[in-house]
Amino acid sequence: MSSSLASEAKTLLDAMGVDAAKLGGSISVSSPIDGSTIATVAEQSADDMNKAVESAHAAFLEWRTVPAPVRGELVRLLGVELRKHKEALGKLVSIEAGKILSEGLGEVQEMIDICDFAVGQSRQLYGKTIASERPGHRMMETWHPMGVCGVISAFNFPVAVWSWNTCLALICGDSVIWKPSEKTPLTALACEAILNSVIASFEQAPAALAQVVIGGPAVGEALVDNPLVPIISATGSTRMGKAVGPRVAARFGRSILELGGNNAMIVAPSADLDMAVRAICFSAVGTAGQRCTSLRRLIVHESVVDKLVPQLKKAYGSLPVGTPLDGGTLVGPLIDEAAFSMMQDSLTKAKEQGGTVTGGERVSVEQCEGGFYVRPAIAEMPAQSDVVKTETFAPILYVMTYKDFDEALKLHNEVPQGLSSCIFTLDMRETELFMSAAGSDCGICNVNIGPSGAEIGGAFGGEKETGGGRESGSDAWKGYMRRATNTINYSTELPLAQGVSFDV
Repeated sequence: MSSSLASEAKTLLDAMGVDAAKLGGSISVSSPIDGSTIATVAEQSADDMNKAVESAHAAFLEWRTVPAPVRGELVRLLGVELRKHKEALGKLVSIEAGKILSEGLGEVQEMIDICDFAVGQSRQLYGKTIASERPGHRMMETWHPMGVCGVISAFNFPVAVWSWNTCLALICGDSVIWKPSEKTPLTALACEAILNSVIASFEQAPAALAQVVIGGPAVGEALVDNPLVPIISATGSTRMGKAVGPRVAARFGRSILELGGNNAMIVAPSADLDMAVRAICFSAVGTAGQRCTSLRRLIVHESVVDKLVPQLKKAYGSLPVGTPLDGGTLVGPLIDEAAFSMMQDSLTKAKEQGGTVTGGERVSVEQCEGGFYVRPAIAEMPAQSDVVKTETFAPILYVMTYKDFDEALKLHNEVPQGLSSCIFTLDMRETELFMSAAGSDCGICNVNIGPSGAEIGGAFGGEKETGGGRESGSDAWKGYMRRATNTINYSTELPLAQGVSFDV
């Protein structure tokens, strides 16, 4: 399959207008489908990044004066182009990141959706009018562009996360530099080509408005440390965030961090178990467990665990594992051998810490011998041990039981991460408590749906070691702008606030 995958990738890149000069270089790009090399790309240097930042800053100085609704028109046109290239880009996501086809297409649909959201937002960059204590005065807030927005993305959502940030940054008047994961640079080049085709035909948009720079840690450090980049939006592991956040803070920059998740579902006695099983399967197994919002912990009331777990094991046993390009597949490959090794290490620890493991073994897929396919694992744990509290980016579901709801909430919140959460219950009191200040401590809190599959309209992000950042909908746009509080005196007097007297 290797030669056909490389050929297919090249055909898709050509269709989306990627410059052939961008291909060929020292970075080898492998497909998780079979482990084969599908392309090479040139590795750029820290000096290249610094030059890109300088040109992006110059572009910002022009773009910030373009009216916001006009900036929104650029994003609207990006949405038009993404609709044209949805099939091609979605398939490239599947080839490069290993997602099943429907998830690859769904990721591109997310891009289209955020374009639509951002276009509307471009006419709603509202500030408040504030009552002044001084007669003849008016106070108000205004919001202004900040500068260059640096975007660092991970392999598991190789295009959607860029679009969440880029669409909002562009309508807010910022320029953008994107450092994609070295594991998924081809989809980044495709997105760059699609957006640049729009920029080239848009009179008000400077040429260096949105750029992609591909490289390793040195390139990322150059972006993070550059004082001309006031905003860094970084998606990845908590370990990465702990490195990025302090470096940006040291120069008083702004970080939007989207880091690890260790997401749980509480299954209450009143839960609709059939619905819960379906939600668990998608949430824990979708993207082969490689979503930051993947379900990793299942906290089940002791009165229903003996009914739920057998249903769940039966459903897991029927899940089709195979190449993501096959329309019948529901579980594609892990990204690489390192991910497989981490999964096996976590399952070994789960057993050592008293767990009983079902599944987790490697699966052979015809013509994909170099890919790392696994049977999703269920680990029934006697307690929330250290391995359960640690996020493993793989399809492992830890199952624990509880007696009363306070115990369930304690288990739920007793992990370092705080991204997404959910409960299955028909009890209104449990629902309201779970969503209250005394309930889930996560940034996303769902009832009778799983923790993954967030919609564009809501702000996406989490607390604790998830980083506290917010992207996408609601008022996440404020993270890409600076606020000014303005006071206008339209009187003939000059009163001071707080009754201060200072007569000259």
